[in-house]
Amino acid sequence: MEKTPLYPPTARKRVRAAQLALVLLVVSSYAFTYLLWSDSRVETLPINAATILAQCSALHLTPGPPNDFHARTQSDRFVPGTKPTLIRNASIWTGLDSGNEVVYGDVLIDKGLVKKVGSVNLAMLNAYPDVVVLDAAGAWVSPGIVDLHSHLGVGSSPSLNGARDSNSHAGLALPWLRSLDGLNTHDDAYQLSISGGVTTANVLPGSADAIGGQAFVIKLRPTAERSSSAMLLEPPFSLNGTYVDPFQRPRWRQMKHACGENPSRVYSGTRMDTQWAFRQAYNTARILKDKQDAYCGKALAGQWTGLGEFPEDLQWEALVDVLRGRVKVQNHCYEGVDIDGMIRLTNEFKFSIAAFYHAHEAYLVPDLIKKAYGHPPAVAIFATHARFKREASRGSEFAPRILADNGLDVVMKSDHPVLDSRHLIYEAQQAHYFGLAANLALASVTSTPARIMGQDHRIGRLIEGFDADIIVWDSHPLSLGATPTQVFIDGIAQLEKPYTSTKPKSAQKVPATPNFDKEIADAIKYEGLPPLEPETAKSDIVVFRNVGSIFLKNAATRGVSEVFTSAGADGVVVVEKGRIVCSGTQAACPTALSRSDALHLDLEGGSISPGLVSYGSPLGLTHITGEPSTSDGPVFDPLSILVPEIIDGTVIRAADGLLFATRDALLGYRNGVTSAVTAPSSYGFLSGLSTVFGTAAAHKLIDGAVIQKIAALHVALSLSSGISVSTQIATLRSLLLGEGEGDLAKQFADVVAGKIPLVVDVESADIIASVLVLKKEVEAATGKTIRITLTGATEAHLLAKEIGLAGVGVIVQQRPYPKTWQQKRILAGPPLTQSSAIAKFVANNVTVGIKVTDPSEVRNTRFDMAWAALESNGALGKAEALALVSTNLEKLLGVEDGSGDLVATKGGSGFEGKVVAIILPGHGFVDLV
Repeated sequence: MEKTPLYPPTARKRVRAAQLALVLLVVSSYAFTYLLWSDSRVETLPINAATILAQCSALHLTPGPPNDFHARTQSDRFVPGTKPTLIRNASIWTGLDSGNEVVYGDVLIDKGLVKKVGSVNLAMLNAYPDVVVLDAAGAWVSPGIVDLHSHLGVGSSPSLNGARDSNSHAGLALPWLRSLDGLNTHDDAYQLSISGGVTTANVLPGSADAIGGQAFVIKLRPTAERSSSAMLLEPPFSLNGTYVDPFQRPRWRQMKHACGENPSRVYSGTRMDTQWAFRQAYNTARILKDKQDAYCGKALAGQWTGLGEFPEDLQWEALVDVLRGRVKVQNHCYEGVDIDGMIRLTNEFKFSIAAFYHAHEAYLVPDLIKKAYGHPPAVAIFATHARFKREASRGSEFAPRILADNGLDVVMKSDHPVLDSRHLIYEAQQAHYFGLAANLALASVTSTPARIMGQDHRIGRLIEGFDADIIVWDSHPLSLGATPTQVFIDGIAQLEKPYTSTKPKSAQKVPATPNFDKEIADAIKYEGLPPLEPETAKSDIVVFRNVGSIFLKNAATRGVSEVFTSAGADGVVVVEKGRIVCSGTQAACPTALSRSDALHLDLEGGSISPGLVSYGSPLGLTHITGEPSTSDGPVFDPLSILVPEIIDGTVIRAADGLLFATRDALLGYRNGVTSAVTAPSSYGFLSGLSTVFGTAAAHKLIDGAVIQKIAALHVALSLSSGISVSTQIATLRSLLLGEGEGDLAKQFADVVAGKIPLVVDVESADIIASVLVLKKEVEAATGKTIRITLTGATEAHLLAKEIGLAGVGVIVQQRPYPKTWQQKRILAGPPLTQSSAIAKFVANNVTVGIKVTDPSEVRNTRFDMAWAALESNGALGKAEALALVSTNLEKLLGVEDGSGDLVATKGGSGFEGKVVAIILPGHGFVDLV
């Protein structure tokens, strides 16, 4: 066992003796008092009176650490044999002073605890002769990241039928269930999350039930015991029948609640049904609590006759503990109507909520949240992930800032695996970019969630005596792409051979983020749905001053080239009727600069670059992905179901189902994504023909709304389709060799003729190998060269050399994750691997692009490209990074004549720049955003 007791044996004996004496004193006092006031009747004390009185007294103890907790000399999670470690010369973000304290010096850790923060002198080191020294060389050091909302281990990766333990469908209110009972120790995500700095996670049941059950806090490191229980941090004393000391404060427990769409949808009910389930469950718990209180009232008054046994019910004891203030209620709740219902519930039954999760409308009702019983709940949210269902349709990227301005605690969370918790720090980075103060952004994934889950006496800050959960970063934690170079959990280094990528010096400071005051005001004014349409510049001439760099498409290479750079403030770009008429230094454009009717925009060292392209999500085919009535819908799969005769042999065209003015498209446009390629949505073999459209167009009939009706033909090859892979490959072979009929035959003939590319959605390296063999086979049979692009392609890096030699292109996610078995063999990138998948493809001369899978991610395309460059170890410069999401995607997806749109970004790159204008030569004007 790796756990050691909190107190030495001699101390425990003294404590137990004192407690026994106190119990006897209490019992004697009650007995003597009763004999004094009783008449001639004498009641006999039950033999277990002391136990009953102790149990009753313990009902009023509040959770928390023992009074002498901080006198401990080693952690209860200390692993004997772990050597002490000294981290020298670090920039230490401690979490103290409301997250504003930074200490430059050392951190000494031993026996699972932080022993010293600051300056560690030689005399102190004499007590640690076997200390391991890590020279941070000025690098940033922070506490380990704490994920308040995770399903690690119960929503395992890869997702397999035998490892799905998030939700029970046995009823709406199930407080007796425990996530611990489904906690898989073999989840592939543990090590990935550790590599992102996550050291502690609150593992919750899912949200299919109103009361989903009890959650458990875990440390992510593997233990020698290899059990789920060994991962727990301060589990309830009663777990596994452990003796409960009635005079020791209990430990905090956690419980999952959910309201709104999820439980209503699963049980085909309504919000009214869910709220009744809550009230019924809490009423049951209240009745039991009242019986216990009445029982104890009699016992403490000495009324022993007929008292009987203490009222207990194993199914409801956890909910009774909620009413006693001993449980942190973690509440999945999106909309104002649901938040209001839960606030009323807390006041009806007198219990507190620790945090509202998701809470996409919380920023619109801060005063309502403050009416909760006991104290205002914290709000645990995503940074930009929204609009995936109706409840999330009013989500705002400015919510963290608005909530903090209203004095509410803000937590950024992953809901892993909804978002990969490896990148939880990215949520904090985005929150900071959109206005949350740096100290609160870092606290939102460290000290604040630790406090909300009741563990702030040991984790979340770097304080002497706290657990030694520490991250050494390669750049400032709020800098884009910040990556741990080492992670300590319980004082044990978790990265055996960490790899690093060279970062610019600017990454070592807190990013200077843009001003979003107007956007924040509009988010509140329009209740989360502010107008997003761009404003066209009133002047035909727009002068961009203080331009730091200019990137343009290179027609000869079909790539991107940097054509101008300036370290000073004299860079100028003059645009007339949407076209650049002059660029360079101010001296090169004297006439245009003197025009009195020109609109002047200061880019503050920013850049002009090509408009970005999005691919991989159903952008343009849906307004709200989880609402079928707002989407084009999926196409029929000819391999798995009976296709209606009227469309048999017809290839579906995405252009026919385009939906314009979606909020995700407009948000993408405002962030530099001016066009998108989208294919028909499909869950089967044949998707159809993709199209290219403008993201700012109001409707299809506007000139330039549909840039290219047909771009490429899309198919999917998958282990998960329900149809054998061999059948899928055989079908594809037949179609490529001309055995199809009608429209289907024509489109595959165009692929073989090289008129359009074949885009194959495929993840498994084994299936990719079959595609390469098939390509060679068909080309030999037809004498034609086929253009093939692999998309998804999580395991394609295993065949990077072969893919490059075959002339096949690849479109991948910038942040891979092994969600399914066929994505299991990811190339994780630093710190787990030296190279990222994108860098490996570049090294093997593979044309590569970046895809996004969710429409709400489109707006962050420019962050993805910058991040890819940061972890490429110099393989990608700014021009090459821009190509990943512009010209490369156009080449790979059959875009014949991409847009000439240009994007003007004010300020620096990464998390410091803000798109302010879109230059549209095809339309003859400039949009201001």
